[in-house]
Amino acid sequence: MAKNTAPDSTRRSEKSRRAIYDAALALVSEAGYQKTTIEGIAARAGVGKQTIYRWWSSKAEVLLEAFIDLSAQAAEAAARPEAIGEQAEYEIPDTGDLEADLKAVLRATVDELLDPRFEIPSRALAAEGVVNRELGTEFVGKLLEPQLQLYVKRLRAAQEQGAVRPDIDPRIALELFVSPLAQRWLQYTGPISYEYTDALVEYALYGLAPR
Repeated sequence: MAKNTAPDSTRRSEKSRRAIYDAALALVSEAGYQKTTIEGIAARAGVGKQTIYRWWSSKAEVLLEAFIDLSAQAAEAAARPEAIGEQAEYEIPDTGDLEADLKAVLRATVDELLDPRFEIPSRALAAEGVVNRELGTEFVGKLLEPQLQLYVKRLRAAQEQGAVRPDIDPRIALELFVSPLAQRWLQYTGPISYEYTDALVEYALYGLAPR
């Protein structure tokens, strides 16, 4: 006789959570942030509204967590294709060649920014964050700043290796190549490409004076 086993609530909860992530990202891409609702996310995910409120207090929290999860999966896949589903921390590679490492990670950023899976929801969240200070603060604190700290860590390692001046502030220095890319992407002031980000790295590291 087959043994009856109770449903695995952990597995069921994780399945619901992933369905909610997918629904939230899909809706904000299709309808925009303003028209995305908890009710709509619940209906799209096939769960009750109370299930969402059990884990999150607002649609902003749902969308941010969904996008952070999506970004984390992409980072893990880039670092180790077999790592998806594990708790892996992505870091900027340190090959000993700062220029090559920065160019590589910014090229990966270009790929992500041009991928519709990331581009549409990230544009929606970034745009809403401009007018919604609470969401903007969460977007920066939970998603952007942790990513920027990876650059800080890599630049500090470069300082220890003698590849970067010891007196520079890594948090300011990274803005020389990260901020122009973000501005161009957000404001459509020009195309983003590998050639563009390579140039940003070279200008940041070597300045404008003749070598």
